[in-house]
Amino acid sequence: MTMQFDLVSPERSLASVKANAVDIPGTEGDMTAMPQHAALMTSLRPGIVRAVSDDTEIKVVVTGGFVEVTGENVTVLAEEAYSVDEVTDEVIEKLEAKAEAALDGKEGSSLDIAERRLAETKALRGLLGR
Repeated sequence: MTMQFDLVSPERSLASVKANAVDIPGTEGDMTAMPQHAALMTSLRPGIVRAVSDDTEIKVVVTGGFVEVTGENVTVLAEEAYSVDEVTDEVIEKLEAKAEAALDGKEGSSLDIAERRLAETKALRGLLGR
């Protein structure tokens, strides 16, 4: 049993395949969507989206965005997305600098959100084994 998995960013489409399962870094925690999953929409945190089929594994680093899950589809709309193979130390540094710059002028709950996003962006190094 499979479902359609599509992942797009503003710049390009990174994946459009049939998948058995899709691992998603949701803002409220990690989840795995499988065929006939209950419908839901959630936002993404910086992390790795992983789609698995019988003969393929796709891993994509996302910086945030949204995901819609239905019983037949998983659609990821990413703010920024990179194939894991494309992510160099320079890309990680750029993402960290962007997250740090987002702290400027923030206070209260907006500052808390920006600090959490920075911490999650920095955690990408560990997820990628760097």
